[in-house]
Amino acid sequence: MTKATYRLLQPIVLLHIIIAAGIAGYMIIEKMSLQEAIYITTVFITTVGYADHVLSDAGKIFTVVLLVFSWGTFAFVIARITQFVINGEIHQYFKNRRLMKEVNRLNNHVIVCGYGRNGQQASNILRAHGVPFLVIEKDVQLMQKAEAETPELLHLEGDSTDDDVLRLAGVEKAKALITTLPLDAQNVFIVLSARSLNPTLKIISRASEASSVAKLKKAGANNVIMPDFIGGTHMATLVSKPDVVEFIDFLSGEEGNSIHMEAVGWELLPPEVRNKSLHTIMNWRKTGVNCIGIKDGEGKFIINPPEDTIITERMKIMVLGTRKQIEEMNGNLG
Repeated sequence: MTKATYRLLQPIVLLHIIIAAGIAGYMIIEKMSLQEAIYITTVFITTVGYADHVLSDAGKIFTVVLLVFSWGTFAFVIARITQFVINGEIHQYFKNRRLMKEVNRLNNHVIVCGYGRNGQQASNILRAHGVPFLVIEKDVQLMQKAEAETPELLHLEGDSTDDDVLRLAGVEKAKALITTLPLDAQNVFIVLSARSLNPTLKIISRASEASSVAKLKKAGANNVIMPDFIGGTHMATLVSKPDVVEFIDFLSGEEGNSIHMEAVGWELLPPEVRNKSLHTIMNWRKTGVNCIGIKDGEGKFIINPPEDTIITERMKIMVLGTRKQIEEMNGNLG
């Protein structure tokens, strides 16, 4: 239960306790039935001023105490609700409830830890390619600005290094996690936590120092990215092979949302084409996608592999096609 939820429910729970105490008190002291006790408690607490029951001395004393506590509780309830309205906390409370409903519906999604420059870029690409994702960021002002610019952005305000926050983001149901925090130590902590919560999760981490790469992989990261290193390499390659790099940027960027690359593992292939040649597989219910490479069982890539290459267990086929072609292929694969 969040702090805001607790503060909103506290006076309501207290009021119900007063009502329950009144009903129990009249049943014990005045020997009333449940129906009579509910009636007389309602009459006195709401100060209607009318009751057709003659109370004993003990009942009168109990009524005075009940009225004092009920008045205090009513004042507390009104003050708390007024505070929530003035501070906008009721709006935030229902907003958080809607958010948690959306989060609970997520499955096979991506969690982006940190919404700095790298986190924002990752989010933009995921959104452009229609991949469901959730952002975790503890900077409230940053997320308020992001929410104003992108109202549909699904996010949680919290610390990504907290296991409870990762669970709240659905890390057990997620397919991947991207951590982009500026401190390598924080990224290592997130990778360790996420890997322990979901052993099959694909984890991609940012690293600022080269010495942190081995630590992050040892902690459980599948891939470690050094943005500064990649940026320098990218700029240099733009000089030597500008057209090739621009084409790759087009495929992977927001403008290339109509072009998709997909990896199809051996285990996803229908039984009738497993352990068959690449030619047989690519012509099975052909949709127009092209094979641009394969990843063998040892993790090595082969570009433009021969058509007679046999696709066996642990191998993957890299295909390129339009969004429609990839969707048709995925439909054929089920």
